[in-house]
Amino acid sequence: MLTSDGKAAGANPAESNKLFWKEFNQKAERKQGDKSVSGSGCDYGLRAVSQQASGCGSKAQFALIKGELERTLPTLPKHHLVEIRKMIMQTFRKRFQRSRIPKYGSLNKGFTEQEIQRFFKAVDNDKFRLLFYYQAQLGLRIGEAVRINIKDIKFESRELVVKTEKAMTLDTLLIPAPLFQATLDFIEKHSEAIERAGGCIFFKEEGKSRLRQPFVAENYTRNRFRYYAESAGLLEIYDQSDESRPNRAVRNLHRLTTHSLRHYAITKFAEQTNGNVFLTSKFARHSKPGTTMTYISTDRKALYQNIEGAFGVSQAVALKARLSSRN
Repeated sequence: MLTSDGKAAGANPAESNKLFWKEFNQKAERKQGDKSVSGSGCDYGLRAVSQQASGCGSKAQFALIKGELERTLPTLPKHHLVEIRKMIMQTFRKRFQRSRIPKYGSLNKGFTEQEIQRFFKAVDNDKFRLLFYYQAQLGLRIGEAVRINIKDIKFESRELVVKTEKAMTLDTLLIPAPLFQATLDFIEKHSEAIERAGGCIFFKEEGKSRLRQPFVAENYTRNRFRYYAESAGLLEIYDQSDESRPNRAVRNLHRLTTHSLRHYAITKFAEQTNGNVFLTSKFARHSKPGTTMTYISTDRKALYQNIEGAFGVSQAVALKARLSSRN
């Protein structure tokens, strides 16, 4: 049995750990067999919930697991909590944390100058054109772009206040003059819709979304991006996904996505600053400059020119001349 502090009486830590999990699983099994607790057939222990995943919806499962943890965790000793945290972090890293080394190697996932021009010629909607311009010129992530509110713009200094998704920090970016003017024109044209949306510049269309959020949904924006990319003849598949979730269909991986606009912006900024990684990292709002390096794309033509300059015919000709002079 467990004492009031969560330890097994008269047992060492190893035995205490075994006894705890044995009693916890027995408790879960007893609850699994008791259908009269809530009348829904879903009110059982954490282990039982995971075994009966098909019995409830995902939201109900999460609520039950969360409730079980809230009741159990305060009574557990430290080494049990450490073990649970270790299991959770292992699962999280396996499912969601990607390697910083891209699986696509040297494939350019950003737009080239020709591609960016073709893409924006295909975008015939002023709202999505402006949204994609914010990504292509300021390097915003899709979640940051769709949430731009008129309150986030400092009209006196032409600055945009951005809540960085990854670091959850507030940053400011200078809006280029043409983009700033396009924003003013869009606000004037759609002032009533923006006001109804609480100031969200990229407001959702009435009757086209059941989500409560007042701005256009991220997935819908991704779908529109893919539509415009296909219209421009830029829909290119380079691989298929490695799915970690069971029963989830394998997806085609497209070279160009909404994140490619961010790649383009970061690469463009790096070129304008002569490869200053520190400044580019600040612009990209990355906590580590090493992350920025995975975003900077090298044009294949420029890469080949540099290779030719470093290891081309001129080097071989010079070597041949030196060898000839010795004879």
